[in-house]
Amino acid sequence: MAGREEALAAFRAEGCSEPRPWSNAPGDVYDWHSHGYHKVLFCLEGSIVFHTTEGDVELVAGDRLDLDPGTPHAATVGPEGVSCVEASR
Repeated sequence: MAGREEALAAFRAEGCSEPRPWSNAPGDVYDWHSHGYHKVLFCLEGSIVFHTTEGDVELVAGDRLDLDPGTPHAATVGPEGVSCVEASR
């Protein structure tokens, strides 16, 4: 499980873009979309479920998610809200 400092160290070690922190309120929803880059995301607080065509992936504090370019995904924030940090590589 990674905290903020471990996440930032991983981004640096992997040559990722400048990390971007974000957070959402409980129950917020992201509609289906994709990115043209490899997305690397760490959940720092709370929880979020990422929906993919291959199934759902629940992240809690300390978890990491990697999404390949072009991967369709949506997300639903958990009952306590969520704080994450993400970058691209």
